[in-house]
Amino acid sequence: MRGHSPPVERSVASRTRASQPSVSLTYCLDFGSTFTKASLVDTASGELLATGSHPTTIDNDVLDGWDAIKADLDHAAGTSGGPTDIPVLACSSAGGGLRIAVVGNEELVTAEAGRRVALSSGGRVVHVSYDAVELGALRASEPDVVLLVGGTDGGNAEVLLANAHALAGARWRKPVVFAGNHDATDETRAMFEARRVPHVVTDNVLPQIGVLRPESARAAIREMFLSHVIGGKHLSKSPGFAAMVKGATPDIVLSAVELVANGLGPDEPGAGDVVVVDIGGATTDVHSVVAVDPEDVGLAREVVATVPVSRTVEGDLGMRWSAVSTVEAAVAAGLHLDPGLAYAARARLDNPSMVPSTRPERAEDLAIAAAAATLAVRRHAGRQQVVFSPEGRLVERSGKDLREVDLVIGSGGVLRHTSLVDGVGVLQAATGDHVEGGWLVPRDPRVVIDDDYVLAAVGLLAASRPRAAYSLASRLWRDSG
Repeated sequence: MRGHSPPVERSVASRTRASQPSVSLTYCLDFGSTFTKASLVDTASGELLATGSHPTTIDNDVLDGWDAIKADLDHAAGTSGGPTDIPVLACSSAGGGLRIAVVGNEELVTAEAGRRVALSSGGRVVHVSYDAVELGALRASEPDVVLLVGGTDGGNAEVLLANAHALAGARWRKPVVFAGNHDATDETRAMFEARRVPHVVTDNVLPQIGVLRPESARAAIREMFLSHVIGGKHLSKSPGFAAMVKGATPDIVLSAVELVANGLGPDEPGAGDVVVVDIGGATTDVHSVVAVDPEDVGLAREVVATVPVSRTVEGDLGMRWSAVSTVEAAVAAGLHLDPGLAYAARARLDNPSMVPSTRPERAEDLAIAAAAATLAVRRHAGRQQVVFSPEGRLVERSGKDLREVDLVIGSGGVLRHTSLVDGVGVLQAATGDHVEGGWLVPRDPRVVIDDDYVLAAVGLLAASRPRAAYSLASRLWRDSG
């Protein structure tokens, strides 16, 4: 969607509105770890009127960065020099975002189910305990929320209750989301209330083997993020910050991806199966919404079912803070890289604020981005391999099949600040029939770049202004078709 985001200072459409400010305007903000991005949206039409960004003022007050952007956006909205009642919707990953620890029964079942739920909830998983909770390691990981899972409904609750007792006995003070065997609910609730452990009880994320139901726990984690995490990080002295934030940025973006894929109904259809690859300085996130074929579920060895909506966070893949580990992981995976890229990655780690100014530096950035995207998409996708068993030669599939995905959307500064050809090329390196190793990555998708960074705004508007969100989101696939 190149060329659809009018800079504030050059927006003729915005200046036209100056004499009669519209009551339908809304500011949509993303307080990012590096930059705060803002959009001015007409919610009556779904039109993007203006955008702006400013380095996130994490060392002072995060609202300082918003105030700097707002001065220009107010001019675009026609409210310069006076008070404004334009509503503000925001998401945040500032201050490290949402840190989630998962405590479960066993690594391959409930701990894995909990990890998937945590990732789809917009958080970064910083710790996983299975069997007995490791309190020392749990404390050291400094989670914002603990997701306590374990056992299918009606199954063995012994390990789950032991872990609940351990948290209660430690007088755990961070919020706990209980999403395990319902037979243990009453006892867990009683011990948490007795020891004043902040908690919320939700539906079991793994009610039976092969069934994953993340919705209830995902909603609870979002509420915990809003009620405990936003205020607890002390990012702003103003109560207005907590009032405007509606969720963690990755959770909000995943809601946007769902709308892009599904639309609003038969008369307002979505784009179909979609994958979003967001390449950041420290992590590379992949979001996907893909219809799961019931016949495919039985092909996987996994006891935790594949779900249509999912997200993965690769903390070792990124453009600056994770540049060195990106190159190391790419070499280990057998990707063909220029030997000099290791030195380029080290330079970026040493200077995370580096902005490429020469053609070779830009080429190095694109090479690192392509490696990050390739590895992140492979890790998010499933894999098909030939195995040998007593029954003979078999084709075994694991994970999520992305081969028929219709649309791949690229996000992140490295893609927004390069040419369309180069940005699309980064994502094409991660997709297509040329990818070896049996990886079930998209084979022939349309590839677009979210130049205007509308996904955060779409997710913020999806609940209260669905048609405006749909109009804004549809730019992503209609302009690419």
